[in-house]
Amino acid sequence: MYQFEYHKPTSLAEALGLLAEDADAKLLAGGQTLIPTLRQRLVSPSALIDLAGVPELTGIGRSGELLSIGAMSRYAEIIESPMVRAIIPSLSRTVEVVGDPLVRNRGTIGGSLANNDPTADLTAAVLALDATVVTDRRSISADAFFVDLFETALEPGEILVRIEFPRPSRSAYIKFRNPASRYALVGVFVAEVAGRVRVAVTGAGPKVFRELMFEEALQRKFSPEAVKDLEVSASGLSSDLHASAEYRANLISVLARRAVSAALNEPSHGI
Repeated sequence: MYQFEYHKPTSLAEALGLLAEDADAKLLAGGQTLIPTLRQRLVSPSALIDLAGVPELTGIGRSGELLSIGAMSRYAEIIESPMVRAIIPSLSRTVEVVGDPLVRNRGTIGGSLANNDPTADLTAAVLALDATVVTDRRSISADAFFVDLFETALEPGEILVRIEFPRPSRSAYIKFRNPASRYALVGVFVAEVAGRVRVAVTGAGPKVFRELMFEEALQRKFSPEAVKDLEVSASGLSSDLHASAEYRANLISVLARRAVSAALNEPSHGI
């Protein structure tokens, strides 16, 4: 690793101040991406600002039909939360298939979203559930947050504080994972929120995206049969040693049908 300063602020204001003082500093959340890149000497920040001690970034709460999850909430906390399981059980099940036990015990929801890995699971959940990303400055819709490969709408010096999820009437996530990395070769999250169907796809392109053709078909009839004959174009999809663009296109169709079936079979949401 390169030499750098280490800071552990105890408030959001202190973290923002440290970030404003040093443009080359990096924020440290769960460290599941940043630490390996430091070890490989791929990045050389002047300082690390560890957000683990910032209380404003933690906690899972509810306001009416809105579920709020602090950016520094670890995956394990989300899985274990009775509130998450009751309000959005599909979100809890999505987090259960993230990485391995080490990743789930150290990784954070905010770190995942800010990194915007094209194969991440939680990006699909946030986009399909029409969540809102709240920072220290503003609220950003999920549709506007994910910009490009490893790029988000976050501006320099801006810190992600929490994510607000509206309660869906039904939702489910299905992924086909790489057996080695456990990242999604393709993952499809289907949700009906406020009477509108949203379908988000991860792992298939340079960033998470909505599949509008599927949304329109499911809006007319929410059933696996509504999308069984829809064919996804391979144009613009990722092609690598793990799967071709054509293979990923077919997976989107297959997984969308399975996600719809899972959403229809999901138990009624509780509290």
